[in-house]
Amino acid sequence: MIEDFLREYQGAFIKTGFVILILFIIGLISNILIRKLGRRSGINEARISLICRYVTVSLFLLALLIEAFVFGAKFEDIAVIFSSVFAILGIALFAIWSILSNVTSGIIMFFNFPYKVGDKIEIHDKDFPIKAIIEDIRAFQLHLRLDNGDLVTYPNNLMLQKAVTLVEKDAIDSEHSDDDGSDAV
Repeated sequence: MIEDFLREYQGAFIKTGFVILILFIIGLISNILIRKLGRRSGINEARISLICRYVTVSLFLLALLIEAFVFGAKFEDIAVIFSSVFAILGIALFAIWSILSNVTSGIIMFFNFPYKVGDKIEIHDKDFPIKAIIEDIRAFQLHLRLDNGDLVTYPNNLMLQKAVTLVEKDAIDSEHSDDDGSDAV
């Protein structure tokens, strides 16, 4: 019984091994490149890990799709499943589009964002202008520390929509040195 099963799906198991090996290598190379790019750009280690997780989950989903075809699923079957799943997800995600927008903005900001943790920025918002130091950049929002010590969370999607000026590079370092009195004459 088990021997028949193994003989019938032997080719599929071999293909599965190749798919897993290739996607594992792609994931490993991608994560190494993302970590190098992140460190060279001075990006927070937590953000680097988050983007690496996104890549790993995407490759896992791709592996599931490929494996469905390897084990004999037909395109029509997969299309019905995916259209049903995407219809449900579409309805659910429409309700949470703002969260999805912030995550997408967070990914864009990882690869192309001129500011980093510790920089003092000014956000030119007509209703609520902000001048603060970037304390952390998360998947959904930035943590900004105002001059009076208040912590403001600012959504990533708004960060990409508003005009932002760099007031001072590495302002968090200069504030700590001012507090020490080490710069005093």
